[in-house]
Amino acid sequence: FFSPGFQVAPETKAVMKWLRSIPFVLSASLHGGELVVTYPYDYSRHPMEEKMFSPTPDEKVFKMLAKAYADAHPVISDRSELRCGGNFVKRGGIINGAEWYSFTGGMADFNYLHTNCFEVTVEVGCEKFPLEEELFTIWHENKAALLNYMEMVHRGIKGIVSDKFGNPIKNARISVRGIQHDVTTGN
Repeated sequence: FFSPGFQVAPETKAVMKWLRSIPFVLSASLHGGELVVTYPYDYSRHPMEEKMFSPTPDEKVFKMLAKAYADAHPVISDRSELRCGGNFVKRGGIINGAEWYSFTGGMADFNYLHTNCFEVTVEVGCEKFPLEEELFTIWHENKAALLNYMEMVHRGIKGIVSDKFGNPIKNARISVRGIQHDVTTGN
């Protein structure tokens, strides 16, 4: 998953351990520097290729999740505004991460490959390091989108996998025909 010589920070290791111990199913990473929602894979299948579309087996789900955020964000969804450097208006404010730029060691890819958690990355504003006085506006621009995104946790199939006596089965593998990405049950 990580390139040779890549050093994982202690706080990243702690988050990775936490993600493996609790069956999270949805997360978002908030960044600054653009107005777009990206989804995995962030690392291109061909490391020598930049800006190469690199979909997961759950491409349709990730696009739906990213759109749920982007469509509820007043600036990302504003189709008339040219903004920041990338101008993702024609794409509906979303893009496959590796198609934008490829990088190794991202949490969204880790979550998808090593946990049950689907994560998108939200670029919340044009400024990489916004000033304190800009944070209130950024919060209000993202509040409804965050809530809309969190509600997506109720989409899809959910339930309890149990044995014939009704006891939950821990670590049961769940497969969906046509999608080569299994998930497992929690405790």
